[in-house]
Amino acid sequence: MRAVIAGPDGDGLGTALESENVETTIVDGIASRPALEDAGIHDADLFVLTDVGQATSIAVAKDVNPGIRAVVYDENTIPEFARGQADLIVDPNLLTADTVAEELTA
Repeated sequence: MRAVIAGPDGDGLGTALESENVETTIVDGIASRPALEDAGIHDADLFVLTDVGQATSIAVAKDVNPGIRAVVYDENTIPEFARGQADLIVDPNLLTADTVAEELTA
């Protein structure tokens, strides 16, 4: 399984996914289409967004890879326009990164 992570990973979801044998790639900076493509979004199974300020990147990720699962892991509220595009929205204050990683890989 492969995951592309966009945004800061202060809660450690990337590390937790790696502990579950998920190959992770971090998008450096803004998750634009070229940055997502460079990170390997074409072949990824998961797109993990940890900064709802970059919510438009969900639509970009799904445009490039329609089968990808989009996971938002941020304590801030995701904009309404992006809610329907996300497959899972989790507040890190409610579920730990380890728990989310276990569920995503189960």
